[in-house]
Amino acid sequence: MRDTARATAGSGSGPELLEPALLQGMRVTGANVGAVYLLPPGERVLRLALLSGVPWEIAAPWGRVALGATTPVADALRESRTVWLGSQEELARRYPQLALVLPHPFTLAAAAISTDGTVWGGLVLQWPGSHTDELAPGEQDAIDDLCSRLGELLRMAADSGRPVLPGPEPRLVPPPEVRAVAPSEAQAAVDFAERLDGGCCALGPDGRITFVTSTAADLLGTGVPDLLGARPWEALPWLNAPVAQDRYRAAVFSRRPTSFTAVRPPDRRLSFRLNPDASGISVRILPVADARGPGPPAEPHPAPGDATNRAAALYHFMHLAATLTEAVGVRDVVERVADQVPHGTGAKALALMTAEEGRLRIIGHHGYDAELMSRFDAAPLTSDTPAVHCLTTGVPSFFATFADLQRAHPPAVLQDDMAAWAFLPLITSGRPVGSLVLAYDRPHPFAPEERALLTSLAGLIAQALDRAGLYDANQRLAHSLQAGLLPHALPEVAGLEVAARYLPAGRGMGIGGDFYDLIRLDGTTAAAAIGDVQGHNVQAAALMGQVRTAVHATAGSPPGEVLARTNRLLTDLDPGLFTSCLYAHLDLARHSACLAGAGHPPPILRHPDGRTEVLRPPPGLLLGIDPDATYPATEIALPPGTVLLLYTDGLVEVPGADLDEVTDALAERFARAGGLEVEALADALVHDAEQHAHRSDDIALLLVRAR
Repeated sequence: MRDTARATAGSGSGPELLEPALLQGMRVTGANVGAVYLLPPGERVLRLALLSGVPWEIAAPWGRVALGATTPVADALRESRTVWLGSQEELARRYPQLALVLPHPFTLAAAAISTDGTVWGGLVLQWPGSHTDELAPGEQDAIDDLCSRLGELLRMAADSGRPVLPGPEPRLVPPPEVRAVAPSEAQAAVDFAERLDGGCCALGPDGRITFVTSTAADLLGTGVPDLLGARPWEALPWLNAPVAQDRYRAAVFSRRPTSFTAVRPPDRRLSFRLNPDASGISVRILPVADARGPGPPAEPHPAPGDATNRAAALYHFMHLAATLTEAVGVRDVVERVADQVPHGTGAKALALMTAEEGRLRIIGHHGYDAELMSRFDAAPLTSDTPAVHCLTTGVPSFFATFADLQRAHPPAVLQDDMAAWAFLPLITSGRPVGSLVLAYDRPHPFAPEERALLTSLAGLIAQALDRAGLYDANQRLAHSLQAGLLPHALPEVAGLEVAARYLPAGRGMGIGGDFYDLIRLDGTTAAAAIGDVQGHNVQAAALMGQVRTAVHATAGSPPGEVLARTNRLLTDLDPGLFTSCLYAHLDLARHSACLAGAGHPPPILRHPDGRTEVLRPPPGLLLGIDPDATYPATEIALPPGTVLLLYTDGLVEVPGADLDEVTDALAERFARAGGLEVEALADALVHDAEQHAHRSDDIALLLVRAR
């Protein structure tokens, strides 16, 4: 496998490097849809880089996936396992937002792409609803092999200095041709289709019409040239109905035949039957005789322009509504809006603004450059601009052309090279809190129905921003409390070099019970402590402060006694939370240390010669369980040049992995770090942990080097 990957890696760069491997994996597994997500260095967002078997317009809502999101691919990375969804019932139970947007029968597998602990991205494969509810052993092996091959390609590309990075949109991989045909055979196929009753046409993988018979064109009321290369709902406004695109998406995802009936104005009923496979969809079109008389009136023609039609907009807005329920901060809301809204509205640019201290601040934008945004940022709420006007009045404004905008706001100057705009107030609890600006690169008449839809969209975003603002306020409070409970600085102790780090959990409230401390006892002795209170909330943080105080109060006593006294305090308080702790008494004159632990991960010692050793002192019970628990101590040598690493379980905990194995792996990384200064060493250990997508717990570490 490595030889094959190496040969491929040398032949190209960019996502296309992964294309042969993905197609081969889809052939082996029988998957009809494949997607490769990449995790750019230093980011916590997966980006779709390679896509096959489904149009980008349908997959666009999942073009960016935060590692903390509740989605199959994000869960696969965080939990380092294959996520399998074998039925619609299981999809609805585990991912209700996804099931709401895609109520079609299909099965799905998601897995992490990684090599030697480095997470490169994720793989998603999808099968028709006819697939069995369980993933066959051979399919699991094929998925594992595909992830290994993709990971090897990505690793070698990075090692060569040409890392594979995702583009603004994914690379679309066409499905393999079923078979090549000669021109005479192609003409015979056309003649055959023309002789059939009714009409027929073919849609390519992107939903565009690639073939249509003359009978079909007559039934549809337009010419063959007007249909070729267009999507049906774009060429035929009367197909701009939710049912048509819903049935199209059902065919794409389920790979099962489906049908619907539509009315061609004024009253011509037509039946459409869709037969899908990996190469596209064959559509049979037949007239429908209706003895009941004329059918219901056709839906109004949508306004001309490049905006995505109403059915597609509803699809994207439904996904946006679902994904905004998971947004956990203002920045998260802004990113999701910037990702989803352009696809649902056809807008080429947007700006999201909120009112702060009498000014309109731009908190996010898409399609505009930063220099242009800086000109409009912080506009006074007294200024005569469309964005301020819609905020202060709470009334949306729609301008189909720049001339329309200038009539309403004579001082306006065209600065963004756009041709039409919608200015939408963000209203929550009856009060405007900001503005959403959508810009279009061509004149865009806004039909009444579209205006109502965009106004509803603004209300949805306003509510999400209101919730996110409250979350951010709680986050700031939590971080302030956490900072107040942890040491502001470690004391200087002669004969010791120390460094400490704390990282809040990757998900949740951002506050926890992890703590560390260094206590100077006298000129030749000191104490080091580290602990972890159960939970990630204000109660855990408050209890952590009490534990630190108890350890401080008894520091200098034998380690076992320090832990025993702290334990009795916690059992008396009965907080309902348990605490792990490790306490070390450092005797610098004797070059030794005495350690005792209470259910805490084992410390790691790096000897002066570079060897590392996982210390395993006698285990003690967690603090706060049994008031009579005892905590035996262990004495170790601490000669000059020795480095002692104390840490909490967030540094090593990996879902499904053996704790001893990941601790040994940490010891190996500790040894490879060489003779770094303790500050650089702490940064290196924390950096390794930050690269793991599964990190969901606090991390605290304390490094102590004997000089």
